[in-house]
Amino acid sequence: MLERIARILKAKGFECAGLTESTELIADLKLNSLNIIELACDLEDEFDVEIPDRSIKDMKTVGDVIALVGSLQQ
Repeated sequence: MLERIARILKAKGFECAGLTESTELIADLKLNSLNIIELACDLEDEFDVEIPDRSIKDMKTVGDVIALVGSLQQ
């Protein structure tokens, strides 16, 4: 799943070298709130899930994203 998330971020122009589950979306990748919303939309398309709006604010690290998407796929 990490590779698929990295591919989404790279397509948006973000540097993903050394991406790990502890990578922070805002501090490390320099995403802003609009970027995070766009990421959520891309994740929905990539993984065929629906991310509740209230869950987007909980996406702080790549690990958070992986956990959220994983929980929605079940």
